[in-house]
Amino acid sequence: MNKRVILITGTPCTGKTTTAKQLTTMLNALYINLTDYAKTHGLTSGEDKERKTIIIDEEKMRQKLAETINATEKANIIIDGHYASAVTPANIVTNVFVLRRNPKELKRFMEKCGFEGAKLWENLSAEILDVCLIEAVQTQPGKICELDVTGKTVEEVTNEIMDVLEKGKKCYSGIVDWLGMLEREGLTDQYLKA
Repeated sequence: MNKRVILITGTPCTGKTTTAKQLTTMLNALYINLTDYAKTHGLTSGEDKERKTIIIDEEKMRQKLAETINATEKANIIIDGHYASAVTPANIVTNVFVLRRNPKELKRFMEKCGFEGAKLWENLSAEILDVCLIEAVQTQPGKICELDVTGKTVEEVTNEIMDVLEKGKKCYSGIVDWLGMLEREGLTDQYLKA
């Protein structure tokens, strides 16, 4: 059976998890949230106390993901996480959707989720400087679909993804330029503080 391994990646608060869960239902897929998966399977190598996050053992994660994907009877596998591109073996990935959100909207979403201080600014900078997109392009070349989710509902985003997966809609990357937008609007200093 040919399996479709679909990565949903992007900085925090771009809507990865809600989008991935909706897609999982639509495609009757196996859903893997990488943070939960790492904790459940002991794939961590410590904790970053400053950032209040776990540190992933990437090699163990790659091996365990390959095992899980090979073992499942499901035809579709959805992997959700901002580092999904880095830890999922490239030879089994079919599609990578990088969700992007305008930094102005993203900042509001992050603050609503309790992000503050260095963690807020670090994640905003990651979005502005295309960190998740660059990682995806470097680790999963030719499979990238960059989606600007700004102002869109989860239904609109999942419909866009389904158009790519089921109807062959063309994918693009390099379509978002938050840094250029902020520079044109004279807002760079207000958003790049990390």
